[in-house]
Amino acid sequence: MEKKYRVLVVDDQYVARSFFEIHVEMTKKYELAASLSRAEQAIAWCAEHPVDLVIMDVMMKYGLSGLACARTIKQNNPQIRIILTTSAAEEQWIEKARSSGIESFWYKEYSDIPLSEVMDRTMNGESVYPETSPNPEFGKGTKFDLSKRELEVLRELTRNLTNEEIGEELHISPHTVKRHIENMLDKTGYKSRVDLAVNARVLGLVVHEEKPGTERNKEDRL
Repeated sequence: MEKKYRVLVVDDQYVARSFFEIHVEMTKKYELAASLSRAEQAIAWCAEHPVDLVIMDVMMKYGLSGLACARTIKQNNPQIRIILTTSAAEEQWIEKARSSGIESFWYKEYSDIPLSEVMDRTMNGESVYPETSPNPEFGKGTKFDLSKRELEVLRELTRNLTNEEIGEELHISPHTVKRHIENMLDKTGYKSRVDLAVNARVLGLVVHEEKPGTERNKEDRL
């Protein structure tokens, strides 16, 4: 009997984790090694058990991010191949995953390539990445209507920061921050910076890399 690849699934969402489990178990080439809900558990598992492929979500509610743990796994076990996944439309993770040596990246909600194909191509030595990030609707426009700098401002805006604080983070003036926010309101049709931030979060349009629960504790000044 041909040896099957052992797959470790890591996702904090039960539905997504179950999808990956079923997907692996229905294939002939792969078998489920384990299914974990916390990214840091994957580091210890890979150190103690044989694993050929890790399928891991980028975003985790608790503990370390999938991207951070994937980096550690690659450092400790370079022979293990990794597919990072996400349902968010955030684009900054693509380059960060590439630079970390992660083999492949798959958008759960947006990819035209089936997961099984990504798995096969990854195990065949190929690096499978989307040509571009998703372009979901954002108000009366889409994500691609926003400039790179506007997306950077929007990412900081989801942290509940003032214009002055956003300016400090991005090394631009508060006036420039205000102008970018006004431009985004005009492009999207949203009525306030609160609408911008809330809808960006709901859509996963931009996601700040701070751990969940570490947002600055301050009054709502959006």
